[in-house]
Amino acid sequence: MRLITAVSEQFSGLCKMEKEARSLIFSATPLIGLLLLSLLYTELIWLPNTRHCGSDQMVGNHEYRNLCSIRSTGKDGQGIDDQEHLNFLLRRLVRGEDQTQLDTTGFACHSDFHTDVCVANRPVRIDMRTMNIYATFSQGIPQANHTVRPYARKADKKAMSFVSPVQILQGNITLPACQYTHNVPAAVFSSGGYTGNLFHEFNEIIIPLFVTYRSLQSRLRFIVTDFNPPFSGKFKKILSHLSSYEVIKPAANGSVHCFPGAVIGLHYHGNLALNNTDIPGGYSMLGFRQFLRESYNLKVVNVSEMNKPVLILVSRPKTRTFLNEDDMVTMMKALGFRVVVARPHMMSNLDKFAQVVNSCSVMVGAHGAGLTNAMFLPQGAVLVQVVPLGLRWLSATYFGGPAKEMGLKYVEYRVEPVESSLLTLYNQDHPVITNPASIFLEGYAVARAVYINGQNLTINVVRFREALVKALGLLGLSAPLG
Repeated sequence: MRLITAVSEQFSGLCKMEKEARSLIFSATPLIGLLLLSLLYTELIWLPNTRHCGSDQMVGNHEYRNLCSIRSTGKDGQGIDDQEHLNFLLRRLVRGEDQTQLDTTGFACHSDFHTDVCVANRPVRIDMRTMNIYATFSQGIPQANHTVRPYARKADKKAMSFVSPVQILQGNITLPACQYTHNVPAAVFSSGGYTGNLFHEFNEIIIPLFVTYRSLQSRLRFIVTDFNPPFSGKFKKILSHLSSYEVIKPAANGSVHCFPGAVIGLHYHGNLALNNTDIPGGYSMLGFRQFLRESYNLKVVNVSEMNKPVLILVSRPKTRTFLNEDDMVTMMKALGFRVVVARPHMMSNLDKFAQVVNSCSVMVGAHGAGLTNAMFLPQGAVLVQVVPLGLRWLSATYFGGPAKEMGLKYVEYRVEPVESSLLTLYNQDHPVITNPASIFLEGYAVARAVYINGQNLTINVVRFREALVKALGLLGLSAPLG
């Protein structure tokens, strides 16, 4: 309605100006009338379209339409037209010396063990065919080009082999002509890496996106390199809540775009982690979970709103499989839980599955990517992680610690050797059983083959019942007698 009203008002204004011009024309000599009409045409058509086209020079309407033909608008049409406000927003993405450099030169790059992030708070041009970013305005710093692979796992050579480089070019360079111009900054990241695995998608892309861009209040435009349609489809709700603008797919676009600024890369704070002291606005994991509730329209905020305990069991069909799953479900029901068994087909649609998880008060699963869905649980819910042999450190690091930061209760169930299928392959005295750390010393690939890919579980239902009784207690409930 606001857009229709604005267009209507603009049209009415144009009509009024046209009527006034006619009055002037008919009351003047033909020559003067033609001159006035020509001036009016220039005022209405040329001046509103005279803009900066990603450089310090103004261009006229004819040139503008050819070089910067389309101005992007979001759903509400609000961009960042004030350069000072843009500088303020982008300045918050860097710290210390990087912030000083950004203030001085308009360009700064931060590098750490996990990721590289470069920020430009002055106009840039981006060639979508080559993913070359032209930042030739920078003065006072060495004219060195930068190469950034915009994915938050820099030290992992395998992951980064799936991530295309972005070149940031500085110095005396011939600039390509703008074909599109935008009034919000570009936000460049890759959907390569380990996409397809929910843990890695949240860990290396979704949470870093929130960390980096939430403070820009949706006034940015994503450019997604290594564009992965399944990823973008799966996380459409999240992407649309971080940006009011349609995603640009470089390979399918192939044009030169001009932006008033740019951020290349994503900040990373650790496994499923947010360090609120390093985030503009001080967001925490609780803030991120609130953002998820808004994005997916999740109704249940706290388990106190639920009448009966509902347990969701993450069922794995290939590795770390519960071989006696039916017996586990029978025991869970006997404790008074309504049980939902989540198999891969149910989890494939994240939009729908987020709603299912949000209706549960307990999640149970063996260590693995499926436990990432615990992010959709209500506050105060309980995550029960079954820890296979050899995976104590990984389980605690990837899900145990983060669960507490999410506002969840946490119960850990460590399997005994007799519950692991590894005991059928190795004797009780073998280092695989007695000393998993020694296997990891042989290399992660060796340990992964044994403990992650080569292990299934037959759970001791009587012993596991104790873990679920503890979970009930954390919910303020008690187990039935017997």
